[in-house]
Amino acid sequence: MPELPEVETIVRGIRPELIGNTILSADLLWARALATPSAKQFKQQVQGQKVKDVTRRAKYLDIALKDFHLLIHLRMSGDIIIRQSKTGPEKHDRLLLHLSNRKYLAFSDTRKFGRVWFTKDPGSVLARLGPEPLESGFTSKWLFENLRKRKRQLKPLLLDQTFIAGLGNIYTDECLHMAKLHPLALSNDLSQKQAEALCEAIQSVLKEGIRRNGASIDWVYRGGDYQNYFRVYDRAGGACLACGTEIQRLTVGQRGTHVCPKCQRLR
Repeated sequence: MPELPEVETIVRGIRPELIGNTILSADLLWARALATPSAKQFKQQVQGQKVKDVTRRAKYLDIALKDFHLLIHLRMSGDIIIRQSKTGPEKHDRLLLHLSNRKYLAFSDTRKFGRVWFTKDPGSVLARLGPEPLESGFTSKWLFENLRKRKRQLKPLLLDQTFIAGLGNIYTDECLHMAKLHPLALSNDLSQKQAEALCEAIQSVLKEGIRRNGASIDWVYRGGDYQNYFRVYDRAGGACLACGTEIQRLTVGQRGTHVCPKCQRLR
């Protein structure tokens, strides 16, 4: 599943192709890709809308139009591609937006889990999300105070988008290893020093993921190479890069999880 770095990379790639252009028409090739409104209403209202900005909130792309917002969640296998108008749609395309620059945006999704919202109120979709980990409000003080308020295992809590927005399975494993914390440790047991280490690890790992254009693994995302620098994720049986101990694979909250039993001792 694309996580914060992959979505941020896509946003940065398509932003210059979209801003200032007008949507001439839309082709909805798979009706269920559109969460809201109806297909008829969407096609009528999106026509003639000029793109003002393209941003990201958590794992959502937010295409700000003149009067609406087009929110896209890629889920397991979604992708956003800009193509020349002279090229036709491809097998897994679910939505096409034809632009005034003789190009079109294609929302492609092999597994059909991705969704699109066309709304005047993005808050109706995004309101419950937690803070962005790369923004100024996300501090070690905030993290420590909010970890202490909950009694949950670390990994499931970090994956909870209402707690922190944007982390997924890959980057959570990487952050916990860098912070030397076990994914089964209880959040309210962490010291202030451990919360500081976790905050630093989250921001460091996400920034590095963005710098490397995300990770190209487990889905159709193109071009990232962060997978070549994983510390623990998908490296079960390999040696920990910090201490040489064999990395183990666990199941935590029904998610495959990778840990170094020496660096990340469960106390």
